[in-house]
Amino acid sequence: MRGIGRISGALEGQRGHLLPWVPVCLGVGVGGYFLLPIEPATGHLAALVLAGAGLFLLARRLGEGTAPMAVMLGLVLLGVALAGWRARSVAAPVLGFRFYGAVEGTIVAIDRSASDRLRLTLADVVLQDVAPERTPRRVRIALHAKTPVLVPRPGQRVIATAHLSPPAGPAEPGGFDFRRHAWFSGIGAIGYSRVPVLALAPPEGRPGLFALRMALSRHIRSTLGGAVGGVAAAVSTGDRSGIRAETVAALRASNLAHLLAISGLHLGLLAGFVFAAARLGMALCPPLALRVQSKKPAALLALAAAAAYLVLSGGNVATQRAFVMAAVALVAVLLDRRAFSLRSVALAALIVLLLAPESLLGPGFQMSFAATTALVAVFNGLRDGAWWRLPRWAAPVLAVVVSSLVAGLATAPFGAAHFNVIAHYGLPANLLAVPVMGLVVVPSAVLALCLAPLGLDWIGLWLMGAGLEWILGVAHFFAARPGARGFVPAPPLAVLPLLSLGMLWLILWQGRLRRIGMVPVLCALLLWSTARRPEVLIADSGGLVGVMTAEGRALSKARGQGFVARIWLENDGDAAGQEQAAARLSMPGKIFVAEIAGQRLFHVQGKAAAQSFAACDAGDIAVFTHAVAAALRCRVLTPDALRATGAIAVTGTGSGPRIRTARQVTGQRLWNRGGADR
Repeated sequence: MRGIGRISGALEGQRGHLLPWVPVCLGVGVGGYFLLPIEPATGHLAALVLAGAGLFLLARRLGEGTAPMAVMLGLVLLGVALAGWRARSVAAPVLGFRFYGAVEGTIVAIDRSASDRLRLTLADVVLQDVAPERTPRRVRIALHAKTPVLVPRPGQRVIATAHLSPPAGPAEPGGFDFRRHAWFSGIGAIGYSRVPVLALAPPEGRPGLFALRMALSRHIRSTLGGAVGGVAAAVSTGDRSGIRAETVAALRASNLAHLLAISGLHLGLLAGFVFAAARLGMALCPPLALRVQSKKPAALLALAAAAAYLVLSGGNVATQRAFVMAAVALVAVLLDRRAFSLRSVALAALIVLLLAPESLLGPGFQMSFAATTALVAVFNGLRDGAWWRLPRWAAPVLAVVVSSLVAGLATAPFGAAHFNVIAHYGLPANLLAVPVMGLVVVPSAVLALCLAPLGLDWIGLWLMGAGLEWILGVAHFFAARPGARGFVPAPPLAVLPLLSLGMLWLILWQGRLRRIGMVPVLCALLLWSTARRPEVLIADSGGLVGVMTAEGRALSKARGQGFVARIWLENDGDAAGQEQAAARLSMPGKIFVAEIAGQRLFHVQGKAAAQSFAACDAGDIAVFTHAVAAALRCRVLTPDALRATGAIAVTGTGSGPRIRTARQVTGQRLWNRGGADR
């Protein structure tokens, strides 16, 4: 009871500062849902909703110190229920087998794959000889045909002969779960086609927003051309299909890839430019300036411009998040509230979590709100500092430097955890590129839009292209520097939650107890620095095995399973390619042999090798790419067995190898249980 009394007293001292904790508590519940080993039943979710509502009612009868505890617990329970209901609301059939045949569908998205291939997302899908109730609502196909005969158009009905398979699970236990991501994206199968895609019917009805976006994207690319045109289309319409892989690689190596995403930066710059231009225009009209306060009409115009940009860009989750944050700031101006405060950031995070709770797991949500929270906290703390009393020309320059430094430091751990890369020249690259984005690229895009009815949009696009040429030049310059990128291993699952909660405590809590936040931060960094990567990784197809050596992870083959190989090496913090990693422990023939904790590991490749293999003993592990006919004394992992377990990680210990499977980590959830329960 004494402990509860102390907590109650501490919370009572936080009056007026508890609103930012609302999305934090809700997010804890959302994260808790995704950590559950089994899918909660619908009745359990309903019980959580009732329990949360009951805690809210109970809070009205409690004192000022204990009521927040009840509300916080209620928010956590509602977060679990919210994520569970969201997962059920997006339920759709998932392909349960490998498919080869005719695929028919309507184009609803066009982008590029990791291998730089044009990729189509199809809706209203028809699969050859597959019943409608077993057919996914959406499939995604990469186009590998060498001689394409069709330029894809939004809304076009197309057909192709394609290989399809269910969305893959994590490449290793605890890794990114693409199967879960595909579930919330509504994609029930992925694959590729090596033959040209054929058009069955042109788009029906009036052109939709997607068609308008793609038409605008084609116009921008044809006007500017090359890499500049592709980037200009991406920042204007969200269409990245015109950006080549080498451009993306340079932007990532220089920490400028965030400029491609239509995020808070773009919407903030757009809204700020429209807001400033509207106020300036009204000030130039003295009768209007004397009678109307320009601040609120300018905020309304900026809000309308941001909403139009949201619609034009396709309105994906990242852009929705950016719009909510910009809208909260502009509405605060309309209500005579402080536009940039931790309450505004908290409200934006709350709205995003309510709309798409699964976004909590993505790097976009984490990095965006980490940067925004840190920037608001730092600039609020520095608002009354002496550095603002610098010469007028110096204050904006210093503001850019401070904002780039703060945002870079706040997002660095999340970027390193998700992408295993640290851009060493990210700060100078952003200092040279971000001001050009705000002062040249975004205003030029608005100018092009205003001049489009007169047929003079080329003026704005030319200026926009000049700014983007500078940005791409900065990206390629820093990406080419020796040591431009550093590589770090993937952290354990507990690192980012600990780091996030610790930093939020440091920022949100008021008083001396704020220092407690350093404890989880230090624990997270210690856990990350002492993390041990698995000695052995086995792909869920049985097609690739990776063994840790003194030089880094050695792969069992130099080609094939390239996506899995890249993920493993990135998670190791290893810059090597697959061929280089395969040369670290070369083996003759079709059998790869390694040793772990005194026991042998075999990777037997090919049908003939699988039929004749008999070299393993009890305690050994043998991974096969094909079925095995004879009974063996060792532990046998065939593709059928691995399909049930998912990818496998083996860690050597004093008592022998410890095996962990992807299924043990992901559990039995809606997105990986097959189609029987949907």
